Amino acid sequence: MGGAKHADAGLARFLPATVTAVVGFALGLVVAWGVGQGGTEQAPSVASGGASTSPEVPAAPSESAIPRVSASASGTAEPIVAPSTVFDMDKYSIDEADSPWVVVNKLRPLDPKTYVPDDLGAVNGVSFTDGGSIRAEAGDALAQMHEDAQAEGLNFRVSNAYRSYARQNDLYSVYVNRSGTAKADTFSARPGYSEHQTGWSADLYDSDACRLLACFGDTEVGRFIADHGAEYGFIVRYPEGDQDITGYIYEPWHVRYVGVDLAMEMRDRGVATLEEFFGLPDAPSYAS
Repeated sequence: MGGAKHADAGLARFLPATVTAVVGFALGLVVAWGVGQGGTEQAPSVASGGASTSPEVPAAPSESAIPRVSASASGTAEPIVAPSTVFDMDKYSIDEADSPWVVVNKLRPLDPKTYVPDDLGAVNGVSFTDGGSIRAEAGDALAQMHEDAQAEGLNFRVSNAYRSYARQNDLYSVYVNRSGTAKADTFSARPGYSEHQTGWSADLYDSDACRLLACFGDTEVGRFIADHGAEYGFIVRYPEGDQDITGYIYEPWHVRYVGVDLAMEMRDRGVATLEEFFGLPDAPSYAS
């Protein structure tokens, strides 16, 4: 009985190897015969429902189709989605006072500090509380945003937009006398350092309840501007939590016109401030 068991076990080990060898030899003959015949008919692939034992090998993906990854701040690899078009970072100057991309902050004063835009005007259909003005291109965009907001049952007014050097000087002096320099610097710009002086900015509100207050961001109008402003070329210039970058407290009412291209690019990239987008130093305080 013991010998028979060993014989059976040996046969069991021998048969698979033998069958494999025979099948392999037969397949080799078939392949060789096919090559010799020079046949051109393509074997059906598995995807097409054929029973072929050698399905088509997919072509290697192009380099552009291979997702690139980079390490996040936490060290986790994250995919980088390449933009469909290359954004022109040099389309406008970030230094010239009349540029829609000019970056003005506590480290970047206007040049000259007494700069005055040459195309200021009112905006048809939009109420300016102080009878103020804004640059023409920004005004056209503001009018369209106002019209579309009204179509949604919303309405907003402009508390103020352009301010001259002299007007900014008067306001800043009032705030310093009332709150002290350190406090005033968190919510009011010194003359020559104000975005309002560029003519590209406006302070918006829908009611006196949240006029020039953080709660404006929680109103329907505030949310509309935050969600859709970029579609008209506006960004909320001083976002919540970015005072160490911009130098100013959260101001959901303060919108800055930069044009649709830049505003949408910033939104798509998830970049909230001009300083971050253009790789500029943080500007939490004045140099002197």
